[in-house]
Amino acid sequence: MGFSFTTRLRTLHGVLVDHLFYPIVLSSFLALGIYAARVLYSWNWVIYRNMVWNLFLAWLPYLFCLLAVYLHQIKPRQWWWLIIPGILWLVFFPNAPYLITDFFHLQYRSPVPLWYDILLLVAFTWTGLFLALTSLRAIHLIVESYFGRFLGWCFAAFTLGLGGLGIYLGRFARWNSWDLLHQPKQIIKDVLEPLINPQSNIRFFGFTFLFTAFLVVCYLMFISTQRLNSSKEAERKAFQGRV
Repeated sequence: MGFSFTTRLRTLHGVLVDHLFYPIVLSSFLALGIYAARVLYSWNWVIYRNMVWNLFLAWLPYLFCLLAVYLHQIKPRQWWWLIIPGILWLVFFPNAPYLITDFFHLQYRSPVPLWYDILLLVAFTWTGLFLALTSLRAIHLIVESYFGRFLGWCFAAFTLGLGGLGIYLGRFARWNSWDLLHQPKQIIKDVLEPLINPQSNIRFFGFTFLFTAFLVVCYLMFISTQRLNSSKEAERKAFQGRV
């Protein structure tokens, strides 16, 4: 039993390392530290407190993703274990990139200088983006392992589009992910109405398209960076082998 526990612990640690858990934790603490310093300096904890809650929500899809990856590694043939964490990840995924829209709240608020609040928002947004991109890449690879590369990319594209749509619904329609559980009909109505009358809903299409495009570019850059690091690591190992 001790060996089994140790093996699973090592597996879990490997999953955390491979999916940037420790750097993302560090980035989250940095964002929270900047916010805490702002509170102490201004004696006002209300301003930007929504960022802390939004960061918590951004962590949810990432944690569901880690659970799915861990289950996939210890039970690779028992795909049904992935259904619940996979659905929860998909439902909460838009919460991670949603942090980008918190720049809507940016304005000068004395006595804190504007540049400090810009840094605060960047720190939270940066963390949210990495939570989104890392979790999507992990689930993307799982889907690809079962259904092939083409369907894997179709899934990634669908998720990024869902992210853009979810950001719009969260920012302008003020829906939350858990509203899908008790008000699904109203959310579907808010999505279908612009499709029925597109000329009166230019903001819906423009916002969703632009944010989806932004997420697609970020995701492609993220993957390219990972591949570059993998190539360098392979070259390093090959060089050490020759020596």
